[in-house]
Amino acid sequence: MQIKRFLPLLVFFLFCEAVYSQAKIEGKILDKESKPIEAATVSVKGKAQGSITDRKGRYVLEVPAEEEIEIVITHISFQPQSFKLTLKEGEILEKDVQLLPTDVNIPEVEIQEEKDRDNTMETLDPKDIKQMPNPSGNFETAIKTLPGVVSNNELSSQYNVRGGSFDENLVYVNDIQIYRPFLIRSGNQEGLSFINPDLVENIEFSAGGFSSRYGDKMSSVLAVKYKEPKEFGGSVNASLLGASMHLEGTGLDKRLTHITGVRYRTNQYILSSLDTDGDYQPVFADIQTYLTYDLSEKWQIGFLGNYARNKYEFIPETRETDFGTIQQALRLTIYFEGQEVTDYETYFGSIINTYKPNDRLSLKLITSAYRSYETETFDILGQYFIDELERDLSSSNFGDVAFNRGVGSYLNHARNYFQASVFNAQLRGKLLMDNGNYEWGASFQHEEIEDELSEWDLIDSAGYSVPQPPQTPGQDPVRPIELTLFNAAKASNSVSSSRVMGYAQRSFRWLDEGENRYTFTAGVRANYWNLNEETVVSPRANISYEPNWKRDWLFRFSTGFYYQPAFYREMRDFNGNLNTNINAQRSIHYVLGADYNFTAWGRPFKFVGEAYYKDMDNIIPYELDNVRIRYYAENSAKAYAVGADFKVNGEFVKGVDSWINIGFLKIEEDIDNDAYFDYYNSDGEKIVPGFTYNSTPVDSTLREPGYIPRPTDQRVNISLFFQDYLPKNPSYKMNITLHYGSGMPFGPPSNERYKDTLRIPDYIRVDLGLSKQLYGYKEKKTSGPLQHFEAIWLGVDVFNLLQRNNTLSYLWVTDVTNRQYAVPNYLTSRQINVRLLLEF
Repeated sequence: MQIKRFLPLLVFFLFCEAVYSQAKIEGKILDKESKPIEAATVSVKGKAQGSITDRKGRYVLEVPAEEEIEIVITHISFQPQSFKLTLKEGEILEKDVQLLPTDVNIPEVEIQEEKDRDNTMETLDPKDIKQMPNPSGNFETAIKTLPGVVSNNELSSQYNVRGGSFDENLVYVNDIQIYRPFLIRSGNQEGLSFINPDLVENIEFSAGGFSSRYGDKMSSVLAVKYKEPKEFGGSVNASLLGASMHLEGTGLDKRLTHITGVRYRTNQYILSSLDTDGDYQPVFADIQTYLTYDLSEKWQIGFLGNYARNKYEFIPETRETDFGTIQQALRLTIYFEGQEVTDYETYFGSIINTYKPNDRLSLKLITSAYRSYETETFDILGQYFIDELERDLSSSNFGDVAFNRGVGSYLNHARNYFQASVFNAQLRGKLLMDNGNYEWGASFQHEEIEDELSEWDLIDSAGYSVPQPPQTPGQDPVRPIELTLFNAAKASNSVSSSRVMGYAQRSFRWLDEGENRYTFTAGVRANYWNLNEETVVSPRANISYEPNWKRDWLFRFSTGFYYQPAFYREMRDFNGNLNTNINAQRSIHYVLGADYNFTAWGRPFKFVGEAYYKDMDNIIPYELDNVRIRYYAENSAKAYAVGADFKVNGEFVKGVDSWINIGFLKIEEDIDNDAYFDYYNSDGEKIVPGFTYNSTPVDSTLREPGYIPRPTDQRVNISLFFQDYLPKNPSYKMNITLHYGSGMPFGPPSNERYKDTLRIPDYIRVDLGLSKQLYGYKEKKTSGPLQHFEAIWLGVDVFNLLQRNNTLSYLWVTDVTNRQYAVPNYLTSRQINVRLLLEF
């Protein structure tokens, strides 16, 4: 009777013990390359507890406490692994586990290695860019080493992809679209780009043929994920070009993660190597933070915030540039008065809600706000002299001025003010299936633009700013004679508009009877803009085939419609007038690719090749000057791009990755209504009326230019990133970046694109980085000041190792005979930078 009386109570206490005597284990499941493994099963042997890893490889598992248990990790594509442990009640153990691959291939599971191969997205390891020599200090320097990416300006973060303009590239940080400044006209002014390299965890990039989940641009997508740290850490980086610092860590029992970065940059040292001498005062700074907090096991809320101030002040003094040929060596000398002040101030904030009701479904609600204030003011007076140099090698005055060919002056004026506000709310979802997944999303975006434009150039050379002819009889004799300015624009514009966007896509994976693997992804995007009441629909598809061969080959084909509805920049013409009826540009992509994993010298390598064709219409023509794009603001062209990109990457040196790319491109456009007349005199000679002897035209012929090269038509592009170290002392490291690009088109200053038949000289740039790990490569100290550091690096960078005068653009001047000269605007020369990196 006593036992029966206490039996319910005993059962109750045993139940409570079973319920409350719990512990927790959490961490990541990774492959041998430390990449996350999705859909791995983590369970307790012999018990019902279990968990499935998410796309970041994370798992959380509640386990019994105060007893020895065995944890088992399984994945259909990896060898199972297990370990035993005993945890105390309430204890939380963090444990990351690496799995080794297996030869078994079954279609029901999404495999991380294949995910990287079966579409056009390429993954870049952030560790590879940490020691990369970087004149601009921007994250995009690493992107410029990827296939299909072109940049001929080391001072700028902007890049072209397969013939597209800067404005055709999508940039996402944590699924939030990032915008570039509007008023910038040179890399000197640009400052820091949004992405802070110290905060980056994952990088994906596609040069074309990307899926429907990425937005409405015609060329490329860069998707960056910021870190969610698991422990305290940080870094300090200082050099002759500025400094940066970041801190990261966790709190509140690891439910809170935080990472914050501060950057300060000044390019004064680099700019001092330009041809134009003066007082350069660039000050670029920003602060950025990313916070996450787990409200529950299923719900996480995050905040991404950024404040940036990029201010550039410049008082030019003199410029001296030698140009021409051996037969005619020339020198341009300019004396300046005035100054330039540009200021870009941006605010950005976003709240990210992530809800995962189960291991297969993930939902995101993202709201963001972006605000930009930009000002550009300058008054620059330049008085120039064109001199011919003595070219007689036997003369004691060789290289000195022989005689003057012309003098002139110009005055550049601007008072430009720009404000932009962008508010966005979006919902994204992803559902994992046994044979693929579903993805969908919808967003609403509202934009407010205020633009005050007032700029003009006054040039006294013939053919530019000249007084109007005298008044004809009968006109008011007191009417003043007007002076026609060159490149005069004055406007005041205000635009308020909204967009509604959405996408849906489905992916499938399967094996056939011969164990050949297939992946198929199809989706569609839609975009509505209320300013022109246009709706565009973009279907896209990708299929990959991995044959069951002895050699590891994979083939893929991507196609789709890529519409790009105009933002404010495309609507504004050369004079500042707006065309609100402009339609979305369209590009149809056809991308055929293959990659091959192989082993050479006992080390892993990968070859990737892609051939592409882009058929474009409703194109808005533009002219490019430095990094400033000036649009015609009308859908008046059609275009095409054809080319191929090839990449080989791997361990050319054991233990470190390097890669080399080579690309070929041809991109041309046919602009409507660009026909012109050739005029001939009585002798049958081609003339320019008013500027040529015997210049009275007696005959003319209508010319149709047809397809002409676009401003980004760079036929050959080669880039290389190579790393090495001393075999007997790997703390000494070296890396080198090389860029070669054939010349891009240019022509005299005018709005007539068919005249751009000349080519800028080839761009060749080599940057060298040398570094020594002073601390951290051997056993770390357990006492003293160094115990708090993980690593200390000292580095030396040599920018423009070959001391090549790369040409960015041209300044056009005229001599006394009305002959025009294109004077090259050279980029930076060889410079040496010293930097110190502390990691803790």
